[in-house]
Amino acid sequence: MAGQQLAPYKADFLKSAIDGGVLKFGSFELKSKRISPYFFNAGDFYRADLLQAISFAYAKAVIEARESGTLGEFDIVFGPAYKGIPLATATTDKLAQLDPKTYGQICYSFDRKEAKDHGEGGNIVGAPLKGKRVLIVDDVITAGTAKREAIAKIQKEGGVVAGIVVALDRMEKLPHPEGDDSNKPMPSALGELKKEYGIPIFAILTLDDIIEGMKGLASEEDIRRTEEYRAKYKATD
Repeated sequence: MAGQQLAPYKADFLKSAIDGGVLKFGSFELKSKRISPYFFNAGDFYRADLLQAISFAYAKAVIEARESGTLGEFDIVFGPAYKGIPLATATTDKLAQLDPKTYGQICYSFDRKEAKDHGEGGNIVGAPLKGKRVLIVDDVITAGTAKREAIAKIQKEGGVVAGIVVALDRMEKLPHPEGDDSNKPMPSALGELKKEYGIPIFAILTLDDIIEGMKGLASEEDIRRTEEYRAKYKATD
């Protein structure tokens, strides 16, 4: 593999995503109306071996971020409904397996799309968030809207957001008000969230990682098209 090699857990995660059809190459229209040569759907990690692969990758990314000082301490892993729910629960379990001394008592929570008005009621399922440091686990950051909603819910419950970890950073600039043909530099949604909230936000894989890791796993044509897409839409941060 040319250039800087991926960490083994990242390379294994990327291979699992490609082999399992979670990361697909072709032509995909995004919400932004851009035509992307690749598409990542964390909802496709529904098979046991794939769930093990993604939960291990999330847990390793979190542990590395803690060890490097990128991420501080946290009490609860939070998964925004719906895709974030299995990601948060599986990551909590894997963290406890990999480092029971540090994470053996870590908790998880997730939200409901609509508040429950009977039984225990409320918007949150799992550990109460009040007074706790909360790590958000989700699949990708597109426009950042869903993450802002999750942050608002956590803060409303009295929690403090410690950071956000996602599976993929597309490194893609936000659409320009004048249209993508303006060729003006624009930040990414991830970069904007970092500035807005002042919290650590990191990903298991970036688009750069995918392009590097595709070598030997995808066709030359898919690699070329993905590189061209990066050149056209890469954000300033």
